[in-house]
Amino acid sequence: MTPVELSRTVLRAVRRAVDEGELSVVVPVRAVVTPPGPGGCGDYATNIALQLARPAGRPARQVAEILRPHLTRSEGVADVAITGPGFLNIRLGGGAGASLVREIQRRRDAYGHGDILAGQIVPLRIPYDIRAEVVADTLVRIVATQGGRAEVHHIHIHPSRAEPAGTDLSHAEPVGTDPSQAKTVGTGPSPAEPPRTNAPQADPARLHRLHRPRPQITTLRPTPAPEDPTPLGPDAARWALLHPASHDRPRISADHLLQRESNPLFRVRYAHARTRALIRNAAALGCTGDPGDVPEDVPGGGELVGALAGYPAVLTQAALHRAPDRLARHLVTTADALLAFQHTVLPLGDEKPSAAHRARLALAEAAGTVLAGGLSLLGISAPDYL
Repeated sequence: MTPVELSRTVLRAVRRAVDEGELSVVVPVRAVVTPPGPGGCGDYATNIALQLARPAGRPARQVAEILRPHLTRSEGVADVAITGPGFLNIRLGGGAGASLVREIQRRRDAYGHGDILAGQIVPLRIPYDIRAEVVADTLVRIVATQGGRAEVHHIHIHPSRAEPAGTDLSHAEPVGTDPSQAKTVGTGPSPAEPPRTNAPQADPARLHRLHRPRPQITTLRPTPAPEDPTPLGPDAARWALLHPASHDRPRISADHLLQRESNPLFRVRYAHARTRALIRNAAALGCTGDPGDVPEDVPGGGELVGALAGYPAVLTQAALHRAPDRLARHLVTTADALLAFQHTVLPLGDEKPSAAHRARLALAEAAGTVLAGGLSLLGISAPDYL
């Protein structure tokens, strides 16, 4: 069962509780399903009970107790536990990992894409700074994964009005930039505005543009890099600027070029290369991936399934919070799980390829798809050999 399928299962449980008179609420359009947080358990968790507590006029934990039996009886759900103020922690039955792998195989690079920003324009204002440029360029792609369209506006910061890096400049006035002439990265320049005349003519379309609500503008001013990162090369330079949170000062160092375990960029790119090597080596053995269940006691298996299942939520949060660092850090988590899992994929010695090996190979291949897609959104290459 994929996160999307589980979300629908949660909503069906709410509807059954409403139909049976146990809850008096409007069934939400969507239910958020994510990997369990600290103190949680199982495969996924949802805050649907906390979401419904106020409209139901009941404590969240009581709402969770009402929903629990409906969820437990759902196909594909093995157990449901309640933790904290009312989080429903769901353990799936057989086929959870297999369904996830099939979903990734089906959607490929589009896995994790959603429509939460569908039809929305996201204006981004940035100063003339290399880190701000790289962050905005990355956000254009991340916002697009959620159906939105980011437009980038440049602003000048007057020295007399300069504020510390990382502060909110949502009220700063752009100098020399007309928002109506903002550019969208990857598109051509906007057409020039026709010259003004002494006899202005009423243009209904123009009047409509002037009076329609303007989208909320986000000002990005991440802490600047202490030095020019370009000598590191395009991949390491982008990683150095994107991996830290926007309020943290990026570290511009040759350490980003080292091929060792202490370098997160190396681990992510190496993990992708390992997935490609596993596929090549399996082909030499006449083995191909076939989605199936991976037992929880396989080293790194549960962590890898959890990381892949959590990727769509991370993409959504990175788009909504304008935070590409969230994606970068999640790729490190996924890579570390894959590197712990890789040693279980292929048969050892005289062992023959089995269904278990084919299921693990399919999971590793799915991890490679997610790692490649995430690196591509960051503008970083994903090598097949490293």
